[in-house]
Amino acid sequence: MDTTYYEQGTLAERWDRAQLFFAAKDYAGAARVLAGLVEEVPEQTGPRLLLARAYYHSAQLRSAEAELRTIVERDPVEHYARLMLGRTLQRQARHEEAEPHLRLASALAGDFPEE
Repeated sequence: MDTTYYEQGTLAERWDRAQLFFAAKDYAGAARVLAGLVEEVPEQTGPRLLLARAYYHSAQLRSAEAELRTIVERDPVEHYARLMLGRTLQRQARHEEAEPHLRLASALAGDFPEE
C-alpha cells in the first residue's frame, strides 16, 4: 500500500489531516497519519492519545492498549487515558484488569459515588 499521502507535509499539516480523518470517522486513515507523527514526536501526549482513540474506534484494541499504557506510564494522572485504557480492556473482555483503571479515572475526574 502506498502511504506517501499520509506522510506528506509538515508535522502541523499532518496533525490537521489526522484530525480531519478522525472527524470524518475514517479512524484507520487517522491512525496511518498519527502513527508517523507519534514516531517523530513520541514525547507529545496529544498525537498518541488521538492515535489510541483511532485504534480503539477501528477495533485495533491491542494497539490502542499499547499506546494508552505508554501514556499512563509517563503521566499516571492522565485521567482520559486511564478511562480509555479501562474501556479498551473491557472491550477485550478483561474486566478485572479494567476495573482499577476505570476507578482511578473516575477519582481523577472528581466523580465520586454518592453515599
